[in-house]
Amino acid sequence: MKFLFALLVVCFLFPRSGWSQGKPTQIMLLGCAHLRQMYNKDNPNTDVLTAKRQQELADLISRIRKFQPDLIVVERVPEGQASLDSTYALYVNNKLQLADMEDGRGEEYQIGFALGKQLGLKRIVCVNAPGGTSQSILSNGQNIKLYQEEGVQMRKLSTDKQTELDNGKLSLADYVTYINQPAITQKLHHLRYIMPARVTNGHFTNPDAMVDTAFVNPRYIGAELTSIFKNRDYKIYSNIVTTQMAQQSKKVLVIIGAAHIGSLQSIFRDDPAFQLVPATNYLGKVRVASSAVQ
Repeated sequence: MKFLFALLVVCFLFPRSGWSQGKPTQIMLLGCAHLRQMYNKDNPNTDVLTAKRQQELADLISRIRKFQPDLIVVERVPEGQASLDSTYALYVNNKLQLADMEDGRGEEYQIGFALGKQLGLKRIVCVNAPGGTSQSILSNGQNIKLYQEEGVQMRKLSTDKQTELDNGKLSLADYVTYINQPAITQKLHHLRYIMPARVTNGHFTNPDAMVDTAFVNPRYIGAELTSIFKNRDYKIYSNIVTTQMAQQSKKVLVIIGAAHIGSLQSIFRDDPAFQLVPATNYLGKVRVASSAVQ
């Protein structure tokens, strides 16, 4: 009798929750470099608008398309949705070329728009959230060397692979595949969300306006940095799940900076309304051998 009462209470409180509707929504988190930031006008290999890079992007999109998402969300704040909608409408109706846009190299356009058009989706949705800061503001405190040394190791991995891309030895499709390998996403997650907590008794160096220093406890300075990053991720998560609920989507593709992947995976892993689908299921493995991925 008590069990039946408890079950009725749960059903009353959560009548529309995703887990009560049976089959969970599939979600794939695609970690991506910010393509517009990679661009160097003096190096054609960094330009996603060249014929070579466009073909490589087409290869990447063909892999992802097999997931068949019915909702694509990108790392832009919801306040920009109306602008993105109008731009996407022009693009879908062949009235706009991405090469003619000032920021047309961005992954939300080059991947999100291109895939959305192929799938016949009506819109690409903004799910980013304000917040976050630079990891560099954590520059002192007890155990700071542990954090800094791990950062150096991570930057070397990133720089080595970026150099291969810049030199034309690695395709864009394989570069994105590389940064989505579990070995890489785990290293990024550890540096950004795990290692900082080991740093204590310090202060932030030149924190930006997104950091509310009035509530920062110097004793837990590293954990304070992690909480800033995590707070933004939970807001992004909220934007994703509320969008999915509104559209009743069955398969969601999230195109977002690679540094967010490990954190968002941990959040969605605990949400029974969603089933994580590894991006590597569709991307495969890096075709160019790398000692960094074992």
